[in-house]
Amino acid sequence: MPSLKEFRNRIASVKSTQKITKAMQMVAAAKLKRAQAQAEAARPYSDRMARVIANLASAVSGSDSAPALLRGTGKDQVHLLVVMTSERGLCGGFNTQIVRAARDKIDELLRAGKTVKILAVGKKGRDQLRRLHGDKIIRYVDLSAHRNIGADAAHLVREALLELYEAGEFDVATLFFSRFKSVISQIPTALQLIPARAPEGVTPPDLKGAIYEYEPSEEEILEALLPQYINGQILQALLENQAGFYGAQMSAMDNATRNAGDMIKKLSLRYNRQRQANITKELIEIISGAEAL
Repeated sequence: MPSLKEFRNRIASVKSTQKITKAMQMVAAAKLKRAQAQAEAARPYSDRMARVIANLASAVSGSDSAPALLRGTGKDQVHLLVVMTSERGLCGGFNTQIVRAARDKIDELLRAGKTVKILAVGKKGRDQLRRLHGDKIIRYVDLSAHRNIGADAAHLVREALLELYEAGEFDVATLFFSRFKSVISQIPTALQLIPARAPEGVTPPDLKGAIYEYEPSEEEILEALLPQYINGQILQALLENQAGFYGAQMSAMDNATRNAGDMIKKLSLRYNRQRQANITKELIEIISGAEAL
């Protein structure tokens, strides 16, 4: 049985941990509000750009003059998975859910005889994937220096992606990230970036029978828009990830604070019982000694 001093030390240690987790919860809650606002503000732009791309792509689909980012290599053998996670932990299962979705896709592709390569964005995802698929990680994008996720971070990821594509490293690129839904719910999402195509559920705008003539041509417009579209999708994914990370961290730290409180109560109860037992033992010894005299 631990001594009273050991109980006091453990209670003090858990109380210190509880203060830290409570502070982290408050910080995450404060940052979540801004991150959520940024993610929600970017969605209309991302959705509208996807509809424009879907409309233009439908006009040049199957054409040999279509831009390379839309046409692709014409093959489906080498797949690049862009796995986007956070740089830090203490956020529950946030990163694990994204990595699990990527692993499921890797297993599916390997069973189909495809070649898989990984572009890791975020240290936590890289560390988890390294255990089983370390040989498949060909590039790592470190975003730890970017305190506020924004256009610069998205540009960095896009340049790494396009550099690999231009070097002929892959045929199809798929982005894995977590779409923010609520503080307790983040949805692991897969989005094909190259060959570029609109996300599922996005339909071209209804032109109501109108026929548009583009100047310059659809191919030239797509040539200019597709890099911006890919950049926009990457930025949207980064913002969604950031909001999801803070939401998951706030929830995890809230649970940790509650668990610390429960542990303090249990330790305090055991401490009081032990103290009472010691007092009772001392009284018995005193009474026994007095009776012996």
